[in-house]
Amino acid sequence: MNSRERVREALLCRKPDLIPKALGFFDQDLEAIAPTAPEDYFELDIRYVEFDPPDNQDTFRSYLDTLPQDIHVGNPAQLRTYHEWHYHPERGTARPLSGARSLKDLADYAFPDLSNPNRHAGLTKKVQRLHAQGFAVAGAPPHLGGELFESAWRLRGFENFMIDLVYRSEIADYLLDQLTSMLIENALILARAGVDILLLDDDVAMPTGLMIGPATWRRHFKDRLDRVISIAREESPELLIFYHCDGDFTRLVPDLVDIGVNVVNPIQPDCMDAAAIKREFGDRLAIWGAVGSARLWDWGSPDQVRSEVKRCIQALGPQGLLLSPAYDIDFAPFENIATFVEAVEEFGRL
Repeated sequence: MNSRERVREALLCRKPDLIPKALGFFDQDLEAIAPTAPEDYFELDIRYVEFDPPDNQDTFRSYLDTLPQDIHVGNPAQLRTYHEWHYHPERGTARPLSGARSLKDLADYAFPDLSNPNRHAGLTKKVQRLHAQGFAVAGAPPHLGGELFESAWRLRGFENFMIDLVYRSEIADYLLDQLTSMLIENALILARAGVDILLLDDDVAMPTGLMIGPATWRRHFKDRLDRVISIAREESPELLIFYHCDGDFTRLVPDLVDIGVNVVNPIQPDCMDAAAIKREFGDRLAIWGAVGSARLWDWGSPDQVRSEVKRCIQALGPQGLLLSPAYDIDFAPFENIATFVEAVEEFGRL
């Protein structure tokens, strides 16, 4: 199997020839170690495509480029996006819609033009080139840190939006409808470009559980996500749907299966019981991630990483498993990352 075939088998809960592997949010500097991009250097199975950054970002990009390497500011592509939403947490300014008190106030806000053709003109050709090389291709719609919940609270302010969800549902619904429409348009662009995997992302949980109750999530988010997935699949019937949420979102897993999500991520082992999810949904829902706590990646030894990879494969494989670190690995020692890759290849050959 090539990588594309391997990933598809795994995410459809079938048995590939080798457990596929990925490294998400990989921002470490490998220039002194590898002459190529991390995905090529480590022979990973996934390649990613994204919309180009918005225009008129030269000042903001220059600011990011001047930061010392030991200053961690997150994913630069995402931070550049903040600028076009008028969202500048680094300046301590108010949220763009924090002062809105009516639907008219919301209607006056100019949402960014994320679907401008200039931002995705070369997407289809890039996907085709990666497919020709045998890679599975994943694409994420541009968003403000998360498609619906996260974008909404960043625009409104967290406390404001939580109050909206309970007491000002007309404001919450209006805002979420605008974000959903934008998400549908951009999901369709990715589907038409031919991506294999649509990456959906919304952190609605913390390590101890959900930030909003399941009933609130179902009332405001489930049907909207269902619509996004259904419309994208009308355009691309073979499209695989990935859903990311940090923390413990166990109580939403049945709903995600219900609306057609194929794979959940990252399933942090100190927050969620991946084996329990596997037992209940293993024939319908794949797991992407699952390897290691933040402490293991940053402070553990290569032998500990190796043991954790072996444990994950034995407990969660062989079907329906794509292994990657369950936490951002921006500060992990290179030896731990290399050991992870070697261990997947050693223990994951079926």
